[in-house]
Amino acid sequence: MKNSKKVLIAILLLILFIGIYVGVIYLYNNKKNSTPAKEEETAVIDNTPLYTADTFPKIDASLATQPLTDAIYEDFVGESAEGKIDYSNTHPGYVKLINDEVDLIVVTQPSEEELALAKEKNVELEVIPVVKEGFVFYVNANNPVSSLTTEQIQKIYTGEITNWNEVGGNDEKISPLQRPVNSGSQTGMLSLVMKGKQLMEPPKENLIDTMEAIINMVSSYTNGRNAIGYSYYYYATTMFKTIDEQVASNIKLLSVDGVQPNNSTIQAGTYPFNTAYYIVINKADDENSASRKLVKELLSARGQAVAEKAGYVPVK
Repeated sequence: MKNSKKVLIAILLLILFIGIYVGVIYLYNNKKNSTPAKEEETAVIDNTPLYTADTFPKIDASLATQPLTDAIYEDFVGESAEGKIDYSNTHPGYVKLINDEVDLIVVTQPSEEELALAKEKNVELEVIPVVKEGFVFYVNANNPVSSLTTEQIQKIYTGEITNWNEVGGNDEKISPLQRPVNSGSQTGMLSLVMKGKQLMEPPKENLIDTMEAIINMVSSYTNGRNAIGYSYYYYATTMFKTIDEQVASNIKLLSVDGVQPNNSTIQAGTYPFNTAYYIVINKADDENSASRKLVKELLSARGQAVAEKAGYVPVK
């Protein structure tokens, strides 16, 4: 009888031990399987240089993407970008790419003229978004108008609306500023906003050569009190503040269709005039080309982190 009790106790202890063992193994595996996502979220990006100054692809860029391309060079090469990258601006950059003078460009979308030039040269362009962007309108900070609809903007620039009192402002004539054909801003204006509607022919004084000059004019109470201008969000905010913070404070970005342009609305795609800055390459470039290898790096977690750190809205 005593032996039977001892056997029973031994069996019960064995069952208890096995139960504890199985429980420990289960908890361990459950914890192990639940940690990869957290580890992935906090994974440290390797910033070891991938290029030297001699092996980095030859690139060109627009003024508004200069901080982006500088940051890319400095992260992937590990040296200062000063004097290492051409900034011919949008149209000259497209011409260089089409003529095979550079490996890739970082710019706004191509204009009809640039696409025609590429076709003439038997070059097919591949246009790849690298960061998100918004096309914005701004007025003098003293202008009481804070929001316009897409239709109102179109009518201002076709000449159908000519006075601010027609859109809730003062009884003053509107001065709609424009940029030259083939500038990145003008291409954006035509493709994103006007969408086939004919822009009015601007008087000479309303055709402004550079993005900096158009902001300077709108910010001036004397010359820009009644003006409206346009640009890209990053340039009009983050970048221009580094040029002249005082001037930047004298313009006001307009909401469009009730949506204010900012990083959140651009990221979410709720701002009406959403666009991007693009990496543009020759579509004929093969997978082992310098251009395609850099494109892959710029769209990687590392490349997108570099873009975000520079103040841009990542596409991923």
